[in-house]
Amino acid sequence: MSSRTTEMLDFSAERAGALPCAGVDEAGRGPWAGPVVAAAVVLDPGRLPQGLGDSKKLTAARRVSLFEVLGACAEIGVGRAEVDEIDSLGILRANDLAMRRALAALPLAPARVLIDGNRVPPQLGFPAEAIVRGDGAVASIAAASIIAKVTRDRIMAEHAIEFPQYGWERNAGYGTAAHRAALAQHGVTPLHRRSFAPIHKMLCEGST
Repeated sequence: MSSRTTEMLDFSAERAGALPCAGVDEAGRGPWAGPVVAAAVVLDPGRLPQGLGDSKKLTAARRVSLFEVLGACAEIGVGRAEVDEIDSLGILRANDLAMRRALAALPLAPARVLIDGNRVPPQLGFPAEAIVRGDGAVASIAAASIIAKVTRDRIMAEHAIEFPQYGWERNAGYGTAAHRAALAQHGVTPLHRRSFAPIHKMLCEGST
């Protein structure tokens, strides 16, 4: 399925099979700190928000606006995997867990699921299809990408109140230069992913 502009996103992928259809996407696989968050969204074909698109290509203000609109017109489930689960399971399996939790949190069971990426997580419990770059081509996946991104950004902004040195309200836990410098000065917090190579290396160097 080819990529589309936000103006061209429609409900065609969802209409191609059984309804209701849930789109699923995640936010936060790459950061050094914080949970990974997944969202599952079932859109109402009669109330499609205008301007849906890959959350990474939208402005922060536009993401928040669509987040509020989706909350009023779509069925939404959110799931997350915490830092200890990421460290014990690995990020891929933790991501799968977050997606299963997001689907379980939906107020209605979907007939099928469309997932952003190149693989379907195991044990979803629903017929599912993976769609590469689906967040830029499939309306419900784009909606899920927005819900997951805004939700996770807000989680990290809340954590930044407790740990203000790391700039998580700006970098969302990603390994920016400022985040790296704060780690060197202030050390590792309980919200850092110890299984990730930069954090693991820092802990090992600190123990010698």
